[in-house]
This record gives sequence, C-alpha cells and structure tokens, in this order.
Amino acid sequence: MTGLGAGLIYVAAVNIIAFVMFGADKSKARRRKRRIRERSLFLVSLAGGAVGAFLGMKIFKHKTKHKSFTFGIPAILILQVIIFAVLYQYGIIEQMNKIILT
Repeated sequence: MTGLGAGLIYVAAVNIIAFVMFGADKSKARRRKRRIRERSLFLVSLAGGAVGAFLGMKIFKHKTKHKSFTFGIPAILILQVIIFAVLYQYGIIEQMNKIILT
C-alpha cells in the first residue's frame, strides 16, 4: 500500500467514525441516554474527521443550535482543507509518501 493510500484510508475511517458518533449521540439524546462528550466530538473532528462531523450535524440535525459547533466544526474543516492544500502545493505530502514507502 502506498503512503497516499494509507492516508486516504485514515481520513475515510476517521470521517466515518465522526459521522457515526454524531448519529449515535443524536440517538442517545432522543432516548435520554448517556451522551457522547462534546469534547470527544470535537477531538474526532480535529483528528481529521471534520467532513464526517459536518455531515453528521447536517444529516442528523444535531448540535445545530450550539454556536461552538455551528462555527467550530466548519472552522476546523476549512482549516484542514487549507493545511492539506498548502502541504500539497509545497510537495510536502509527496515527500511524506516517499519517507513512508522507504
């Protein structure tokens, strides 16, 4: 597996996890069960799961009234896109792949 492939698998997995976490927390909220900590939802977003978190917020209509989420998750997503674009533009991602593959 290439380094890029491993990175894509990681990003896909963490986004799926974030999406599922938002859905599970919404389900728990409806049933008045013990909830997933907001800190955990933010941490999975920061770990690369901002797309999954954002989609989870929109699809499950969850945490949409919390300003920390309505501004925080999109801000994390934008920041992650900018970081990726900069790393890609300067060839850092390609260098990281070479290091991983050697």
